Amino acid sequence: MNAQSKGPTSYFPAIEQKYGRPIADWLSDMKASGLTGHKALVDWLKSEHGLGHGHATALTSYHLNPGKWPAPDRA
Repeated sequence: MNAQSKGPTSYFPAIEQKYGRPIADWLSDMKASGLTGHKALVDWLKSEHGLGHGHATALTSYHLNPGKWPAPDRA
């Protein structure tokens, strides 16, 4: 992640480190869940996957509005 990351993507390195999964996997699982609402997705990530509220919110915000945030830097 570059030093200019803002918004939800700024949490991505910590999420990957803490939970040991790439962001692409989380986003794929969220899509497959069939859930569409912010609260439903956050609650699902917290209850089913043990994510903290901030990490679940960051993933959900990006998932629901990917065009609003810069893509994660994977260089």
